[in-house]
Amino acid sequence: MNLVENLEYNTERPKLIIPEYGRHFQKMVDHCVSIEDKEERNRVAKAIISVMGNLQPHLRDVPDFQHKLWDQLFIMADFRLDVDSPFPIPSKEVLQQRPDPLEYPQNHPKYRFYGNNIKRMIDVAVGWEKGDMRDGLEYAIANHMKKCYLNWNKDSVEDSVIFEHLKELSNGEIDLAPDGENLTESNQFLKNRSQKSNRGNTKKGQRNSRKKRH
Repeated sequence: MNLVENLEYNTERPKLIIPEYGRHFQKMVDHCVSIEDKEERNRVAKAIISVMGNLQPHLRDVPDFQHKLWDQLFIMADFRLDVDSPFPIPSKEVLQQRPDPLEYPQNHPKYRFYGNNIKRMIDVAVGWEKGDMRDGLEYAIANHMKKCYLNWNKDSVEDSVIFEHLKELSNGEIDLAPDGENLTESNQFLKNRSQKSNRGNTKKGQRNSRKKRH
């Protein structure tokens, strides 16, 4: 009866600082913190680092990984551990600082179905010298625009619409309408899309079939 009463439950235990290492590691770190003799603390701390490194032996001797292990040791000790670390001891305040917010592009394109990358490609093409290389890139961009248009809008689109949009997005720098050339037929784009969809359905059916056999 006494054994049952003395059982420890996780809900009653202190919260683990780094749960990945488990409660036994945390107890080892707490014991290290409680050691009064600094020389003994240093010895125990190095032993803990060695055990932590054994969990990932392929990274054990990598300097950056060693630095990470010592940082984790101080974090699990709640920065109360006074030992001689081979690396700068991290600051609790620095680790608790919130990172600066990331800057996301705020441009809102008029034709969202083309995506932001199309505008970047157009800007690159405009910066190239006129010639075969630029001509090839311009038509590649126009074809990709047509593919994007068909994916998001309709089952067909006139090349003149794509040329007009390309001219507008390039601020008049790229005008393919007078060249008289045609882009890839809409049917070809739709055919490719259909084939990809069918291949995806076939693979899904094969996976389901194998699951049923097992």
